[in-house]
Amino acid sequence: MRKAIAVSRKEFRQIVRDRRTLTILLFVPAFFLLLYGYALNFDIRHVGLAVDDRDRSQESRSLISAFVNSGYFDLVASVDDDAETTRLMDRNDVRAVLVVPFGLGRAVRTNRPAAVQVLLNGDNANTATTVMAYALTIVRSESARYQRGLTPVDAALVSVEPRVWYNPQLRSTLFLVPGLIAYIAMITAVVSTALSIVREKERGTMEQVRMAPLDAFSFVVGKTVPYFIVSLVSAMGIIVVAMLLFDLPMRGSWFLLLAALSLFLIGALGLGLFISSLADTQQVAFQLALLASFLPTLMLSGFIFPIASMPVFLRAVTYGVPARYFLIALRTIVLKGAGIGAFWEDLVALAIFAALVLTLAAVRLRRQWT
Repeated sequence: MRKAIAVSRKEFRQIVRDRRTLTILLFVPAFFLLLYGYALNFDIRHVGLAVDDRDRSQESRSLISAFVNSGYFDLVASVDDDAETTRLMDRNDVRAVLVVPFGLGRAVRTNRPAAVQVLLNGDNANTATTVMAYALTIVRSESARYQRGLTPVDAALVSVEPRVWYNPQLRSTLFLVPGLIAYIAMITAVVSTALSIVREKERGTMEQVRMAPLDAFSFVVGKTVPYFIVSLVSAMGIIVVAMLLFDLPMRGSWFLLLAALSLFLIGALGLGLFISSLADTQQVAFQLALLASFLPTLMLSGFIFPIASMPVFLRAVTYGVPARYFLIALRTIVLKGAGIGAFWEDLVALAIFAALVLTLAAVRLRRQWT
């Protein structure tokens, strides 16, 4: 243990002296959280809208106003023919065109069925689906308002009253920001430790370490502790930033959050040490670290893409991605406020992953030692 403490002190002094590395570890993660947190957003606003009002009645103007005042659509142009509609859609000047047919007002006043058409730009299927849902909601709301005092044509004896738990406003940031926290913390921890041992190899100091009365396990522990402390401070910092700037709630236990974060970081640091034992140059170590942390965390953790929607073989691969388990724990703690009974299996999985990669790193270094 004394040997591990000595290695930790030496490594910590090197981190503090290297102002560039310390700045990257402490402040760059917060910068990336701000950058991605504001840029990555699934809430669609300011959709470009063109209107082809062929009725020009009070009812058609009311419907157009409902679209514009909804907060989702920006009126870009009024069109009179199909050629202009095609030009606007081809140039991506608008994402939707509202076509109000002649006779809408008369049909509404006489309580007869009427239809309006919404043309959607489908080059982005996700955006088109969301915009279509916005348009349907607005049209149905206006239809019910037109027929106030009468029975709406789509009314039912049993109404539906949706109630959303944990995220009543359905803000996409509450889904994305926890993923960003895991994503940034994972990459920072893996890359920083992956470069640490390789840096010693390139400087020639690794041979001096091997000559010292030091076993591989003490070396791994000593190398991990300083980066764990710095990574923990950095990760807690970006969590606080997320709460202050993105209104990320904290409905659960800080202790459970710290425990889950610690297990996650230990596993990430162990993975970085294992990678550093495989590489001989910082360039190779950096590439391997990004390959092991960037793509799995982004694509296979549930950060953006639902795991349940993936093919069977990819779902099997996700069981080896530590960010998957940390994301479940993080979202359960901060959004749901649930206790450990809701995610203890994920903590166990994080502990197993951490023990596995640290053992692999120690075994690999022990072989190099001899």
